[in-house]
Amino acid sequence: MELKILSNINSPIDKFVFDVSHQTYPHKILTGRKDAFLNKDKYGTVTGFTNPHESDHDFFTIGHTSTSISLACGLAKGRDLLNGKENIVAIIGDGSLSGGEAYEGLNNAAVSGKNIIILVNDNNMSIAKNHGGLYKDLELLRETKGKSENNFFKSLGFEYHFVDDGNNIEKLIEALKKVKDIDHPVVVHMHTIKGKGYKDAVKHLEFYHYVSPFDLKNPKLMLEKKGESYSDISENFLIKKAKDDKSVVVITAATPGSVGLQKFREECKEQYIDVGIAEEHAIALVSGISKRGAKPIVEVVGTFLQRTYDQLSQDLAINNNPATIIVHHGGISNSSITHYGIFDIPLISNIPNIVYLAPTTKEEYLAMLEWSIEQRQYPVAIRVPNTAVISTGEEVEPKFDNLNKFLKVESGNQIAIIGLGDFFHLGKKVYDELKKIGINSTLINPRFITEIDEEMLYRLLEGHELVITLEDGVLDGGFGEKISRFYSDKDIKVLNFGAKKEFVESVPLKELYERYHLTEKLIIEDIMKIFK
Repeated sequence: MELKILSNINSPIDKFVFDVSHQTYPHKILTGRKDAFLNKDKYGTVTGFTNPHESDHDFFTIGHTSTSISLACGLAKGRDLLNGKENIVAIIGDGSLSGGEAYEGLNNAAVSGKNIIILVNDNNMSIAKNHGGLYKDLELLRETKGKSENNFFKSLGFEYHFVDDGNNIEKLIEALKKVKDIDHPVVVHMHTIKGKGYKDAVKHLEFYHYVSPFDLKNPKLMLEKKGESYSDISENFLIKKAKDDKSVVVITAATPGSVGLQKFREECKEQYIDVGIAEEHAIALVSGISKRGAKPIVEVVGTFLQRTYDQLSQDLAINNNPATIIVHHGGISNSSITHYGIFDIPLISNIPNIVYLAPTTKEEYLAMLEWSIEQRQYPVAIRVPNTAVISTGEEVEPKFDNLNKFLKVESGNQIAIIGLGDFFHLGKKVYDELKKIGINSTLINPRFITEIDEEMLYRLLEGHELVITLEDGVLDGGFGEKISRFYSDKDIKVLNFGAKKEFVESVPLKELYERYHLTEKLIIEDIMKIFK
């Protein structure tokens, strides 16, 4: 099937590359996939992002942002090498332009010398309000209808076209007709309105960036708060901390809602920084702030932390500057393939100098936050539990200077259960089930992800035949492998439970837990196989 829009740009012969591709639903509807949106029986038959396995009109699986221009440059170069003639079109929002890869792509696209069309959808919003010097330039261009002398795109060498009413399809088609089959790089800058057509989305721009299905007749239900979360706990703690200590500063990379910083943003304005979609800059910034003696905290979604591996290693860890990184939404989930957050443990825990902590309760989490912010010896990451809030009411002392010391919660024999972070509670369920069949096992909360407690592990050799590890993440390179490696030359068996190294697309969590044997029933069955 070909889609030939009125501007005569033909998909899939002409190739569209979308940035943050959950914005492609109109594209999907127009390219043969409308039933998934209009027929409830077909709901779920298409993915939430572009996907070449789903349609010839999609060229990449894309979920993270700022990538479209670089990918389009690659398509254009491939076309030129093979003597193709098609248009290559990158579609990117103004918020995505704050990401470093977008700048790199623009810089190279501008001098490519051949057809590449970049459509900039400018609605003056990212997930939250945009931040950065570029947005003053875009504001001037909107105000002058594209005639401002300060023109970022022209300064790079692009031909430039401005569409004032980007929601007007006829005007947009007129602009696209002008640039179709162009023989050099061009930017079409479209001024649009985010949420246009749905008044609640226009009114609550940030909230409606991502919502689950809801009742259109009563959308106010979506705005109601649903109990305490670990994000609330973080925010309330950090607000008090910042008000008491002016050297405290909190950084986000364009996701204040996802990590819970909207109230902090309002109450602690001078101690809040939103760097835009620029996780690399955020971590390097944190290292610089720390070096000058202040106390930086960066809150980041686990899947986005992958974008800043080099800065974690080079800018932060090698310099060993004390800082706090709060990692949200790490763990096995029913999320999309591009936002599957199981890789943070191998990523962070294998970089020298960084201390990665895994709290199991509200009290542990608050203690770790307090210790991390006040200590001046290490960069510290804290993996926020990926569960509902669990509170014991028992005070935890904010002292973790004695690194890598595990906490033995229950003493037993035969079997030792080491449950990391939020999977400690799964370990407790396994402990309880074993007790019902007469096995008093040992239950351990490791607290530390980055290293192992060799002293405690040596002691487990006495009276234990099996050690099991439980982690809410990928097994390869993960926490459990550290335990297995320690015991590899010793007379004891080890079972590691966690996720398989694979990409999964929106698989129900229950199904994943069954697949990975992460239920107490399946874990007990695996244990019994060893004992038989």
